[in-house]
Amino acid sequence: MKNRLKVLRAEHDMTQAQLADETGVSRQTINAIEKGKFDPSLPLAFRFAKLFKLKIEEIFQDEE
Repeated sequence: MKNRLKVLRAEHDMTQAQLADETGVSRQTINAIEKGKFDPSLPLAFRFAKLFKLKIEEIFQDEE
């Protein structure tokens, strides 16, 4: 799954550790999601959307 998490994090001047703290996961989880090695759970995707004030579809896109 493609995502804009790294770009959004940079736009908000956040480190991976800060984003991890805000969403209740580890920095390693954020790193894995940004690299496309791990797809977040639906509740975690909603936390990202709420934090960045976006729809989930604006952050995550299915790779076709």
